[in-house]
Amino acid sequence: MMSKAEKYQQEFIQFRNELKSFIYRIVNHRQEAEDITQDTYVKAFKNLDSFQEKSSFKTWTFSIATNLLRDSFRARRKWGEDWQDLGKEFNQENEQILRDKVDISHTSEHGKFVIREHINFCFTCISKTLLLTNQICLMLKEVYNFKVNEIMLITNLTEGKVKHAIAGARRDMSRIFERRCSLISKKGICHQCTELNNVFNPEQDAHMEANKVKMAKEAEQANYDELLQLRLQLVKAIDPLNAEGTNLHNFITENCPDWAKHQMLKQVKH
Repeated sequence: MMSKAEKYQQEFIQFRNELKSFIYRIVNHRQEAEDITQDTYVKAFKNLDSFQEKSSFKTWTFSIATNLLRDSFRARRKWGEDWQDLGKEFNQENEQILRDKVDISHTSEHGKFVIREHINFCFTCISKTLLLTNQICLMLKEVYNFKVNEIMLITNLTEGKVKHAIAGARRDMSRIFERRCSLISKKGICHQCTELNNVFNPEQDAHMEANKVKMAKEAEQANYDELLQLRLQLVKAIDPLNAEGTNLHNFITENCPDWAKHQMLKQVKH
């Protein structure tokens, strides 16, 4: 007969990749995501006797991971809404970084630039501008399909606070994308999808690829809350740690905070 530990080890294996991708979207750093996933496993099975099965084992494990995320500097570090733009400015002034990214795109098995994956990458970066609680609740509900009562157990928040966090996160994400995303509004400040496509995948027609994305095709008919929902559907379908452009995007997300900090210091000096 299978022991309690063996039973839950099998369950953990089934949702481990989902757990790790959730952690990665919060910390934006591959190695830290690996470390927190491992720490979550160790802590869960060290304290398995305290699991009283009042929730699913998956929900209980995500609650352990969420507590570890609250202790993580990278998870707590809130990004500025202009960090992607500042990172872009720094890249334009540093030829070595461009060479590094081109090298990744040419030599890495997962260095390909794909527009729908870049939309997912952009979503992860923009979500880092949210308060940590709002970001966690949004991801759990809209990307990882947890119910509100499960999120209450994971986050130790009341129903009202969970719903308020999700609503606030959706409102802020819609506002930021409406102002930024040139792919959708045609007048936003961010043209990264087409610009990076031209650098890393020039043989791919950026506009043709963009029009394959339902969100882009329906942009003129839908409001931004509906467009956010379409964006979320795309995000759900992509594993950020096992996609065609994983290595390229990971390089950008891990370095973007330092690039932005460099540009902010430069602006202060001038």
